[in-house]
Amino acid sequence: MGTKSPITTHVLDTSLGRPAVGLPVVLEIRDRDRWTTLARGTTDDDGRVADLLPADHDLTIGTYRFTFATAARDGFYPEVSIAFVVADPSQHYHVPLLLSPYGYTTYRGS
Repeated sequence: MGTKSPITTHVLDTSLGRPAVGLPVVLEIRDRDRWTTLARGTTDDDGRVADLLPADHDLTIGTYRFTFATAARDGFYPEVSIAFVVADPSQHYHVPLLLSPYGYTTYRGS
């Protein structure tokens, strides 16, 4: 197993107590006033998208955004967007999402 993507995510369905499988995810970077798509993926059986970007991707300082397509999960939120700042491109950025039908939370993981 090689080095993983410099940006990863993990989605857990807290109402069911298990990973959110098959959830489409888009990763974008902001360039002034517009967003540019860097990658698309789908959560695996563990709710992860570990290989979203190639391990050797040159991460840059900037504002990034995950958008999770949650409409198919029968909840209140049809999508969840999480914007975050990459301040040090040498670090790994793990951005988990804890999802339930009427709420969600996120944090900087490790």
